[in-house]
Amino acid sequence: MIRVMIVDDHELVRLGLRQIFSEYHDIEVVAEAGDGKTAVRLCREVQPDVVILDVSLSGQSGFELTRRLKLGQSSLRVLAMSIYDSSPYPERMMEAGASGYLTKACSLSELLDALRTVARGGRHIGSAIAQKMVLGNLDGSGTTPFDSLSSREMEVLVLLSEGNRLAEIADAMHLSPKTVATYKYRIFDKLDTRNDVEATRLAMRYGIGVPA
Repeated sequence: MIRVMIVDDHELVRLGLRQIFSEYHDIEVVAEAGDGKTAVRLCREVQPDVVILDVSLSGQSGFELTRRLKLGQSSLRVLAMSIYDSSPYPERMMEAGASGYLTKACSLSELLDALRTVARGGRHIGSAIAQKMVLGNLDGSGTTPFDSLSSREMEVLVLLSEGNRLAEIADAMHLSPKTVATYKYRIFDKLDTRNDVEATRLAMRYGIGVPA
């Protein structure tokens, strides 16, 4: 039996996934959460095998939440689901500790295959995403302006481009506002941007930070 926790800030998505999984004898939904704080608490309480995680929870970095969920639970598997199908999201989520990455447009059969694969300790990248990554590497088009950003800087950029204020980003990432400000100005320097507006425009040009 694969014990699953669903983390998504859309109630209908959670309900839909729960109903789908109820039809399979080897999958049991043991918890669900609509925000990162609840997800961390429930994950520690029920200790699921796999967390299906929406990358774009409101006001919460999916990268940071993945790390927090796995903290002290090395056997936990995170299967990320997102509207984003291109760099840098898949790579950065896998770096943060996710075992799989799918788009929300994936088929039911692929979702089930991915869930069972990561539950067994394997890794799974959605077929459409994997194809984009391979083709991008072959022709060089996979390069983005954000490749030079560290994982932390990428998290700050995502939250910044979603319209979060400095204090909100600091709270979501469990950092001081001063530390977040330091990351922000490093981002400006690396992206050759002068302020929040320019950085956000560049990010959104690549589909980063567009609300889910």
